[in-house]
Amino acid sequence: MSETARTPDVAQLFSHGRLTAIPRRPARRRQLLEHLVETLLEPGRTYTEPEVNDALRTVHDDCAALRRYLVVAGLLLRSPDGAEYRRAA
Repeated sequence: MSETARTPDVAQLFSHGRLTAIPRRPARRRQLLEHLVETLLEPGRTYTEPEVNDALRTVHDDCAALRRYLVVAGLLLRSPDGAEYRRAA
């Protein structure tokens, strides 16, 4: 699916710049997570957990759930001690 075709779908999940709900369907959630990692996290930068939380909190209050989904999806890499996060290449 092209980026242009995907963008309207992701936009429907937001209201006034805030995520209205985390999708339950895996494919839809994956779309959202890809959008979040592309728009909120810089490639090649190392983040602390509070920095990741702050970035995710700009769109949704449940930053812990979003962070966990990003890690499980392989879009966000976490150091073994959980102190550092990086966007997957």
